Amino acid sequence: MQTLASAAAALRACTPDGRYGRVAAVRGALIEVAGLSGAAQVGSRVSVHGAGGIIESEVTGLDRDIAICLPFADPHGVSTGSPADLTAGVSMLRPSPAWLGRVIDGLGRPIDGKGPLPLGSDPRPIKAAPPPAASRARVGRKIETGVRSLDVFAPLCVGQRLGLFAGSGVGKSVLLSMLARWASCDVAVIGLIGERGREVQEFIEDDLGVEGLARSIVVVATSDEPALMRRQAAWTTLTVAEHFRDAGAHVLCLMDSVTRFAMAQREIGLASGEPPATKGYTPTVFAELPRLLERAGPGLPDKGSITGLFTVLVDGDDHNEPVADAVRGILDGHVVLSRAIAERGRYPAIDILRSVSRTLPGAHSDEQNRLRVAARRELSTFADMEEMIRLGAYKSGSNADVDRAIRTAPAIEKLLNQSRLEQGNAEAAFHALVDLLEIEP
Repeated sequence: MQTLASAAAALRACTPDGRYGRVAAVRGALIEVAGLSGAAQVGSRVSVHGAGGIIESEVTGLDRDIAICLPFADPHGVSTGSPADLTAGVSMLRPSPAWLGRVIDGLGRPIDGKGPLPLGSDPRPIKAAPPPAASRARVGRKIETGVRSLDVFAPLCVGQRLGLFAGSGVGKSVLLSMLARWASCDVAVIGLIGERGREVQEFIEDDLGVEGLARSIVVVATSDEPALMRRQAAWTTLTVAEHFRDAGAHVLCLMDSVTRFAMAQREIGLASGEPPATKGYTPTVFAELPRLLERAGPGLPDKGSITGLFTVLVDGDDHNEPVADAVRGILDGHVVLSRAIAERGRYPAIDILRSVSRTLPGAHSDEQNRLRVAARRELSTFADMEEMIRLGAYKSGSNADVDRAIRTAPAIEKLLNQSRLEQGNAEAAFHALVDLLEIEP
């Protein structure tokens, strides 16, 4: 019965007739196709025949009888008059548990040299709507991430969506790799969007390792690929995660980075004639961000959940730039990585005082919250007086709270320091805070 229902769904996604056009013009990355009037829609797929083979593209705009298409690959070899076939139906993926341990591109094609991917029985639209808000389950229990800074000060819960905000070179990719290796989950779906090509294999072999890859599916679109492929890779990441969520699994979805998704959408929007808005970002960027990020989170009560960790590359270390500001308002918490903390050698360079998890205080017990607040207070007091202390302008004994912060803050910083190969333990970290803060348990 299930097989028949799946077959019926696949048939409904198809149309019985074909439609063909011709390339009318090629303008940079844009391909204009004539002859698809009345059939092509925004989001439709068009297969363009070039000198080097078939180039898949997507309709991103319509102008009278011209379909404006952006290709998923370099349009080299396309000429005017080249045939263009309108692909029937909606863009679909057919994920399967056999995809675990594989590396795929934004179109769901294998790129790891391990042969073809087995197809699952249920087709899923690549651009899907999130579960109905009134029907979604609530955020679940706390997850042990293995990163002490997060487990103590910004805990992550099942179905939560957390943003990792940092400038370039501050260590967000390393932090993401620690979470990919140690955070508890059934399945990990990792989207590397606009990543440097040389770092992909390093991430898979060194950071994930054999055991991590066995429970993961990695979706890759490197920085040299067209904007359409980078955007598609982000949608594919969430589509694969949704498949396992609806099968009842607890999915950890890691995406690096949302900013590159936004940049890809900006390129697509500008090429399609959209007016630029804040810092050149087009209006569709701020419409697509919530549509992407809301797909993560708890599923329906009888299904699984997607716990999302999304990195945000802040432009010029400005944490109030448009994409960072928009994403911060959508997600359920934000973790800020500070360049100043990284420069003094403490990793992960998480700024405890600027990081927030919206599952607090419910994610911790009363005793754990008491320790967390006390530790934050010591760090805050030290931060307020840090310049005076370094300049020697503060005289010991002038203020008991400051004297206490001078004793305890460096020890707390040392506790938070953690190499990328060292797995932390939350319970041990709280016990250490009891001793550092001299609080009765």
